[in-house]
Amino acid sequence: MGELSLEQISAVSKRARCLHTEQQVEAALDAMAAAITERLHDSNPVLLCIMNGGLIVCGKLATRLNFPLQMDYLHATRYRDKTVGADLQWKSYPVTPLAGRVVLIVDDILDEGATLASIVEYCTKQGASEVLTAVLVEKQHARKLSDLQADFVGLEVEDFYFYGYGMDYKGYLRNAAGIFAVAEQDYES
Repeated sequence: MGELSLEQISAVSKRARCLHTEQQVEAALDAMAAAITERLHDSNPVLLCIMNGGLIVCGKLATRLNFPLQMDYLHATRYRDKTVGADLQWKSYPVTPLAGRVVLIVDDILDEGATLASIVEYCTKQGASEVLTAVLVEKQHARKLSDLQADFVGLEVEDFYFYGYGMDYKGYLRNAAGIFAVAEQDYES
């Protein structure tokens, strides 16, 4: 794959199309936080951030949740800075005991569903009393590998390869303030 140059990343960014502005994404996060608060405000949940994509979403959601909770993370990935998923690789497990706890898994995207379904299964096997999922973006397509439905969804987006708010383009552009569709010429495995 090789490292991309600043010029290459800049060119990808210039060719990309904005699907959702920063203001639209922030409004979606507000709506998600309100729904999560209504459902979990008295449950003492564990927010489980899925690294690396869920980092920005989880941080922005956490500051909107004004009730007691604990935070932890795990790192499981299928993409490894590529544009196509492969087998699931577990890099780090949470240290907070999940047994008897309500767990809210927070991730950037629900695409094919395999990663999120595996993480839900892991949390269930750890004895969580309830496992819920929150994703900023749910990609709309018929290639789902799982029947998993996210409990909290910020935005539904057409079937593009996109970046921003935690979602990356080959390891870059996670920090983009908005959600951007990559130009077709830049989509390759």
